Amino acid sequence: MMNMLPLATVVWKFLRNLLVFLELFTEVSTFNSSAFTSCPKACICTADLLSCARQELHQVPVLLPPTATTLDLSHNAITHLNDHWLATLPRLHTLRISHNRINDLSRQVFHSAVSLVHLDMSSNRLHAVKKHYFENLVNLEELLLYHNKIIEVDGNAFVKLISLQKVYLSWNYITQFPFRAIQGFKHSHLRTLDLSTNNLSSIPVEEIAALPVYIKNGLYLHNNPVKCECSLHQMLQEWKNRGFSSAQDFTEQHTCKAYSDVPQSIVNTFKYKYFENCSTSLKELSIPKIPCKVGQSLVIHCNTSFHDDNTTIYRWISPKHELFMYPEHSDKTHKVLKNGSLTITNADRFHSGVYVCIAISERQKINATYEVNITVQYPKLVDSFNTGITTLLGCVVSLLLVLVYLYLTPCRCSKCFKKPAGPPQDCSAQSSILSTTPPATDGPNRKMGTNKHVVFLEPIKEAQNGKVRLAVSEDFPDAKSPKLLQLKLDSQSISSVFSDRPIMSYEAEELSKADG
Repeated sequence: MMNMLPLATVVWKFLRNLLVFLELFTEVSTFNSSAFTSCPKACICTADLLSCARQELHQVPVLLPPTATTLDLSHNAITHLNDHWLATLPRLHTLRISHNRINDLSRQVFHSAVSLVHLDMSSNRLHAVKKHYFENLVNLEELLLYHNKIIEVDGNAFVKLISLQKVYLSWNYITQFPFRAIQGFKHSHLRTLDLSTNNLSSIPVEEIAALPVYIKNGLYLHNNPVKCECSLHQMLQEWKNRGFSSAQDFTEQHTCKAYSDVPQSIVNTFKYKYFENCSTSLKELSIPKIPCKVGQSLVIHCNTSFHDDNTTIYRWISPKHELFMYPEHSDKTHKVLKNGSLTITNADRFHSGVYVCIAISERQKINATYEVNITVQYPKLVDSFNTGITTLLGCVVSLLLVLVYLYLTPCRCSKCFKKPAGPPQDCSAQSSILSTTPPATDGPNRKMGTNKHVVFLEPIKEAQNGKVRLAVSEDFPDAKSPKLLQLKLDSQSISSVFSDRPIMSYEAEELSKADG
């Protein structure tokens, strides 16, 4: 009996421990399931969106749903971010934590956020951009750091961000920026670098000149207290002439200090008269130009110094900042071939502009750019005609006009074109007016003086209006031979000249009566 008692005690202790273990396991399971399904009280959760904005939070909620791809913690009072705090969000794509009070970041803050693409930390209290801040965000494309208190940017702060496309650092206190750090192979995707409204007192023109053209187009430097220098003016003027957005879109905001020790001496960089005395004139753009007519197709070759190999990647940037690459990112008009050439099908006027080719050699770890200016115009109408054909056409038209003038003159009597075969017809009187000989006699009884020639006595005057009267030689007794035919006008209309009644002289009428 005494032996049974210790055995029962042991069994009871075992069962009690088993019950405690099961209870703890149940609590842990319940906790884990609630962690995956619950939503923080101060937040709003949807399928993949977690919004905790404007909740006066002083720290990040502990339990965050792992299905979130977008996390919004903006407009709060958060001052610190814990290490690995994003480890429970493996799908996180966008993080908005702007308008808070964060002044520093530890080395492991973004250690687990490998899939993060968009990071907005604007309107915080960061004083610098250190090397370790974002080095783990290898897939980051957009970084918003404007409106902080940043004074300096480490030269290696963006070295490992190989996918970076846009960096916004405006409205800070930056005095210098490491431009050389973005010249290399690693930043072939960078399109926007906003350094406007800072404390840049000078701009290294030579370092910026070595940057690829696709970075210059999106390099914003306006609203900085830089000193007025000819090199700066020439660089910005060249950017403006080439249509770079960084200079063309902010023409009025590009200013400089005429006197470095006088803060109020701010002038417009493009309008300052001092730059007219710069000894060095602007260099003409040495960009090759390729003309093209509307509707045509052309092929543009990427003429870089790289040897054509299988490791070279080609990207083309259009005048509208569109990206085209092989074999993807093409449209109905633009297509990149395997050898790096760009084809433009059915060109139009809006395709005109500077195209930039970026050749990236993965083997040599370097890149190179090539620019070409495409001008698409409508074909001229003059070019479609040949000079010889034009001359022949002019001769044919002239000949037709001459024939129309000769043979298609208006005539009221269609019989005038026919030679009378018998006695004089109705039109004989009209024809006799224009002849110097009398009409032929139509019978032996007709007597007509052979020396009675019809001549014009007086010319027709426009001021007179009357009937034409013919005169013969008897009207001039002193005349020895027939003179000119004279037209005498009376009060009747001159249209009677072309009347249907034949016109004869007075003596011709008397002879006709005598014969009768």
